[in-house]
Amino acid sequence: MANIVQFENVGLRYDTGAEVLSDISFTLGTGAFYFLTGSSGAGKTSLLKLLYLAQRPSRGMIRLFGEDAVTLPRKRLPGFRRRIGVVFQDFRLVPHLSAFDNIALPLRVAGVPEAEIAEPVGEMLAWVGLQERTHARPPTLSGGEQQRVAIARAVIGRPEILVADEPTGNVDPDMAERLLHLFESLNRLGTTVVVATHDFQLISRIPRAHMMRLDKGRLLDPTGSLRHPAGPGL
Repeated sequence: MANIVQFENVGLRYDTGAEVLSDISFTLGTGAFYFLTGSSGAGKTSLLKLLYLAQRPSRGMIRLFGEDAVTLPRKRLPGFRRRIGVVFQDFRLVPHLSAFDNIALPLRVAGVPEAEIAEPVGEMLAWVGLQERTHARPPTLSGGEQQRVAIARAVIGRPEILVADEPTGNVDPDMAERLLHLFESLNRLGTTVVVATHDFQLISRIPRAHMMRLDKGRLLDPTGSLRHPAGPGL
């Protein structure tokens, strides 16, 4: 399996503070499924920011899609980001757009003809159980409904990488399982999926998934020991 992501000895600090991530080294295989776990403050969200290019590392090397992401020119960042779907903890929906238009946004940005947008967006709304909320704007949606719109928006373009930060935190267990099935279906089509979660019941639903564990900004191996900075990937 080819690697779509490679981190080597990556460190991250904000401003002049202490490192929040230290000596992070791993690879992600194309088309694989990963869970990222760790206690609050372990660095999960910071690691995801590096993955979806919202943050550059303070040191180390990151390669995405076979290219050096650390030195990537700013003008190329939008094209790279369109290959990555992101589900944020705080949703980041556009408040003045309807649920339909929020989900359609990645397709429109990618230049998909308007005539080819209605059908896939309608299918996504049905899949996440919001077909009756098509025209609703985010301020009128519950937290769980906003989460479902955010997930639909992240996956509608079939990204090469899907990064999800606690994606089932605001939905009931039945919907959580349904959304996980959506991620798994996307994964089976070839998307590399990385889901940060505290929910070990969720993790048990996909036994073939790989586990990444963070502790105080450092990556642990499956035994709970620190990985050697120059050690093998996952």
